[in-house]
Amino acid sequence: MSKTPHLKIEDLHVSVEGKEILKGLNLEIKGGEVHAIMGPNGTGKSTLAAALMGHPKYEVTSGSVTLDGEDVLEMETDERGRAGMFLAMQYPSEITGVTNADFLRSAINARRGEGNEISLMKFIRQMDEKMKVLEMDESFSQRYLNEGFSGGEKKRNEILQMMMLNPRIAILDEIDSGLDIDALKIVAKGVNEMRSPERGFLIITHYQRLLNYIEPDFVHVMMQGKIVRSGGAELSEKLEAEGYDWIKEELGIEDETVGANA
Repeated sequence: MSKTPHLKIEDLHVSVEGKEILKGLNLEIKGGEVHAIMGPNGTGKSTLAAALMGHPKYEVTSGSVTLDGEDVLEMETDERGRAGMFLAMQYPSEITGVTNADFLRSAINARRGEGNEISLMKFIRQMDEKMKVLEMDESFSQRYLNEGFSGGEKKRNEILQMMMLNPRIAILDEIDSGLDIDALKIVAKGVNEMRSPERGFLIITHYQRLLNYIEPDFVHVMMQGKIVRSGGAELSEKLEAEGYDWIKEELGIEDETVGANA
């Protein structure tokens, strides 16, 4: 396995219940890079995240996704996780009866494989270190996964999972939604601590404010199920100031929405 990851998406088409959402998306993410995807509601941003992780609702009808040359689309969701892919979800699930600590240790051991499990003391030490970075109370480790958590607590918990699992490609789907400025800064701090040549990031967001704290190397605009513009951090600043109408006008787009919650 290459130390520096390389995720390559070529001409990706994805449908949901027979309706095409992604219509030929191309993107490459390499280790050390932070890519931000922005775009109006319904353009396919969350569809991309779900399809990359193998959600069964999202049917890949054509195109390819490879990680270090390996066919991601042939992998089951758990295999993608073991290969080093991670998704911080927009709406994390609550799981009653499973503590944060038990969930994380099981996930880490699933990636490490039988006979290579993490020791309890090493796990506790690492979890304590990461929780301090995210300013999470020690009690979180023994609370049931996301049960009764506020929106901000759930997002911090997603970043805690990322920091513990140490993925090679991290996909963050609107981790800034619903966060106040203090929580946003803490979440961004966790992400910035993970920036490394051994890791690539795909950050999906509606707002420039997140990118004030996590400076992207590349910004992409999605419309009509594909990437229509790419640039540096200055592109997100222009979108914040001027909106998307100038791109729609250039492309002759009248009705952008391709599907609710896409």
